[in-house]
Amino acid sequence: MPSYLDTAKEIAREAGALLNDFAARRIGFELKGEHDLVTEADRQSEKLIVARLKAAFPQHAIIAEEGGGQEGHHGFCWYVDPLDGTTNFAHGFPVYNVTLALEKDGEIIAGVIYDPTRDEMFAAEKGSGAYLNTERIHVSKTASIADSLVGTGFPSRRRHLNINVHFYHQLAMATHGVRRAGAAAIDLAYVACGRLDAFWEFGLNPWDMAAGWLLVTEAGGVMTDMKGGPMQVRSPHYLADNGLLHDEMLAVFAEIFRGEFRYPMPVIPV
Repeated sequence: MPSYLDTAKEIAREAGALLNDFAARRIGFELKGEHDLVTEADRQSEKLIVARLKAAFPQHAIIAEEGGGQEGHHGFCWYVDPLDGTTNFAHGFPVYNVTLALEKDGEIIAGVIYDPTRDEMFAAEKGSGAYLNTERIHVSKTASIADSLVGTGFPSRRRHLNINVHFYHQLAMATHGVRRAGAAAIDLAYVACGRLDAFWEFGLNPWDMAAGWLLVTEAGGVMTDMKGGPMQVRSPHYLADNGLLHDEMLAVFAEIFRGEFRYPMPVIPV
């Protein structure tokens, strides 16, 4: 029987091919909230993934973004995002992915993030390292925020109430730049392989971050909540980085949580 990781990779590749086919046909989108999009590609990708997981692991629980899945037994649970980066996908912006992660008794033990636009398969298994396709990957060696490139994200809904704009401004001023690509799983994979030095976000769902969490830690990085607390799949916020930046990032975040800003917001001239 193939390993959990091998099966997840096969399923992710199949779902990724389906997404690329939908992308080529520019299938439209619907609103499931004021700003939250869903496409037929989301639904069909999830249907495919859930069917494959059920066939391979009939006793495992499955939690999927669009509501598919099943109850399970024996402590195994799959977290599935059939299309992470739906808004990008719907607008033809080529940053989206398929992500699957397997939890056993509360611990993430396997995860994949597949970018079908670049044919990049990020994969990790607990205790076995992290890989991009066949190459072992590691986090960056950047040791100062001032020398870093970092990433973040913003929610689809209720953006006007999201405090991340304050964190974004402070880090944009303190670093080489902040990237907001719109697909959290890809951002975490990029921390794991050193393309980003750190990533933070508020309000991610388990299917957004579970595979990326394992990738980052297996690549030598660190992931906690934004106040330095222990990671959980349902934490209110997350910080992933190469470990060398962690204390400095937490110190900056602590200032912002207290309402202390190193860099004032610019004043709009009248």
